[in-house]
Amino acid sequence: MLWNQQLNTVVLGWDFYAPVILFVVLCALAIPVWAAIGSAAIMMLIMSGALPLSLVGESLFDGIDHFALTAIPLFILTGDVLVRTGLSRKFLDVAEALTCWTKGGFGSATVLVCGMFAAISGSDAAGAAAVGRMTIGRLVESGYPRPYACALVAAGACTGILIPPSIAYIIIGLVLGISASTLFLAALIPGICILVSILITNIVVNRIYKYEGGEPMTFAEWGSNLGTTLKSGWYAFLVPGIIFYGIFSGRLTPTEAGATAVIVTIIMGFFLKTLKLSDFPAMLLGSAKVVGVILPIIAFSLPLAQALAIMGVPQGFVAAVTSISDDPNILILLMIFILIAAGCVMETTPNIVILAPILKPLADNIGMNEIQFCIMMITSLGVGFITPPLGLNLFVVSGITGESILKIAWQAIPFVFFMLLVVLIIAYVPALSTTLLPEIYQ
Repeated sequence: MLWNQQLNTVVLGWDFYAPVILFVVLCALAIPVWAAIGSAAIMMLIMSGALPLSLVGESLFDGIDHFALTAIPLFILTGDVLVRTGLSRKFLDVAEALTCWTKGGFGSATVLVCGMFAAISGSDAAGAAAVGRMTIGRLVESGYPRPYACALVAAGACTGILIPPSIAYIIIGLVLGISASTLFLAALIPGICILVSILITNIVVNRIYKYEGGEPMTFAEWGSNLGTTLKSGWYAFLVPGIIFYGIFSGRLTPTEAGATAVIVTIIMGFFLKTLKLSDFPAMLLGSAKVVGVILPIIAFSLPLAQALAIMGVPQGFVAAVTSISDDPNILILLMIFILIAAGCVMETTPNIVILAPILKPLADNIGMNEIQFCIMMITSLGVGFITPPLGLNLFVVSGITGESILKIAWQAIPFVFFMLLVVLIIAYVPALSTTLLPEIYQ
């Protein structure tokens, strides 16, 4: 790779392009992402000599040898236990009771329960699967077309990585050296804004097409129904309560909060007699499969990120982009475009590990707060969960219902539009991400 000072740009050689081409080809052949990243990283290291191959094993181990990563399997397991114990249905009952006074109430309840599930599991795919199985059939019975019902669940489940605690924020915090607890606190308002945007979108669409029939409850009926529902299912909210209070009060680290949530959820399952010892092998296996997808990606992405850093790609990218324009507004739009495009074709974890070190210097160059950058990045990538060709949530709900992915994606367009509006607000209004943080981060 040669640095051209006069043109203020970077001329990349085959030590960069060949691994990129290999990565694209392997992904097109449906090779697991971690294997594609690992192969590309090793090729780049061999061709560039950026890092001795003898150190790759040590680099892989260092990539996952972090206490913060322990929170990931704990939050995923909490979500699995929540579904097994039936507590997730209590969330749906409460969400339905909260929204039954409005037209389109069950659609709004579906979005709310996605947010509630997100506040525990930190995984969008898990939320899409769990909520989809509970709600899509009832949404269709209520009058919603099946493709729209699938799109509604897929969009609501995007909050899985946007509302804390979130696996994505744990990973980006690890990559950029930022406290996950700080990112959780910063993500609270933006995550709620995304949830509200999905709610508003559903209300507007429902009013236009009148999908959900029937008359809403009167205020008195609503109050009585809500009181009864909360009385019978209040204990389900102990789990998110413990997580939020523990993390945001500073009494628990994300890992400790996840461990506490798992224990409390298991105890509640035994107490309610909805959980048996025979359920544990399936729960642990299911959680292990999810973790087994995430951690290898993190491990193999680290050598690749190190090679890119040694080759000067992040600095070169900044120089190349700023040579085109130094207007911060244009550069922010460019970053958002890159992130959304990346989110359309690749999973969140590799996007974070590869793109965060490359785009962070550009954000620093235009004076963007590092916390705001992290929130903008994760929120932009979150939009990719309901956009083809990857659109992980689209595949999840399609797998549950057998509905065409293209039909679901078409119905998801209004949700994508409103979510993009929130992304733009996050990108241009720093206070949205920093209001809840101590003054040192503002």
